[in-house]
Amino acid sequence: MGPWLDRHRRIVLAGMALVVVAGLLLVWVNRPRAVPIKISTPVPTPTAAITPVPTPALVRVYVTGAVKNPDVYVLPPGSIVKDALLAAGGATTEADLNRVNLAVQVHDEQQIHVPRQGEAATPIPTSNARLPVASPVAGKVNINTASVVELDTLPGVGPAIAQRIVDYRTEHGPFVQIEDLMQVKGIGPTTFAEFRDRITVE
Repeated sequence: MGPWLDRHRRIVLAGMALVVVAGLLLVWVNRPRAVPIKISTPVPTPTAAITPVPTPALVRVYVTGAVKNPDVYVLPPGSIVKDALLAAGGATTEADLNRVNLAVQVHDEQQIHVPRQGEAATPIPTSNARLPVASPVAGKVNINTASVVELDTLPGVGPAIAQRIVDYRTEHGPFVQIEDLMQVKGIGPTTFAEFRDRITVE
């Protein structure tokens, strides 16, 4: 076999080389594949926008009549006439509460008048509707019950003088006659003459 191997040495070596190459190629083809690493950035989940809820405004009411402390009071939203009376110290012994609906909800710039027994009828809110806060007589403004807003509609009377009128009657009580209005600072005979035909007292 020696002479044969010597004669075919190149063929044998070439065959062995092919076997080695084929083995290496097979190993390379069947090698484990590297798994690619994927880096993902988390996408934030959108959240619904929160709509701010408006805070209900406080209400200002003017409590007059047969109460212990007539004045302007600031009440929380949803308050009723009974709350306004309690804020004013409660009704006096001469109050006629049968003519007042204590369960009605109050509104901003509203006037609540508690009549005395035997007193002439005055408008007291009977529903949740926003009602005029003064007692108009033949289209006139009652200076004893009118709000600052209504007094401001009189000729020559601005917001400042209207507030003085309310403050004056709160401190000194209802006006007896319309001429008493000239006791309020800022209202002289000339100004009074401009609106005297548009006011009344009860």
